[in-house]
Amino acid sequence: MRVIPNLLSLARLIVAPYLFWLLWRHSFHAALVVMFLAGLTDAFDGFLARRLNVSSRIGEVLDPIADKVLLTAAFAALWLAGAIPGWLAAIVLGRDAIILVAASIALLFSSARGKSEAPRRFPPSLWGKLSTIAQMGFVVMVTASLDLLVPLGTWITAILTVWSFLHYTFLYFRGLYFRGRYTEA
Repeated sequence: MRVIPNLLSLARLIVAPYLFWLLWRHSFHAALVVMFLAGLTDAFDGFLARRLNVSSRIGEVLDPIADKVLLTAAFAALWLAGAIPGWLAAIVLGRDAIILVAASIALLFSSARGKSEAPRRFPPSLWGKLSTIAQMGFVVMVTASLDLLVPLGTWITAILTVWSFLHYTFLYFRGLYFRGRYTEA
């Protein structure tokens, strides 16, 4: 029972290449089914971890990684398929790449100083969560062919992604993530 939430997160990681392939091939109906099932696993892994009181450090890391890998696969595939503008894919993928590099640098400098404490936690901010929700919603809009909503979704996704990046940049340079004082959730 203890590993079920982590297995659900792992299932989302495993399905990411398939989702990429479906979106790249414009198999949007099948991609919607895969995204719906991935969404269910996302909801259930957190629910089960809390309900069964089996939260783990690996689950804490694996869950957001699975979400980001799925979104990265979706945005990359939709861009390569010509279904979304390249500038939007660059904003979404670039933001995540920069945040990943910055977090890696922070962890390296923390390790280089000889700190023996547990690995740092990087909780998502409210803006990061809203950005992720907008990105997920946008992918659904595109794949469900909700053409009237896509232009508005494009701009909402772009604005929230840039704003969350600026917010994380502010937190990074203030050092709040790396001193363990940032607790917004």
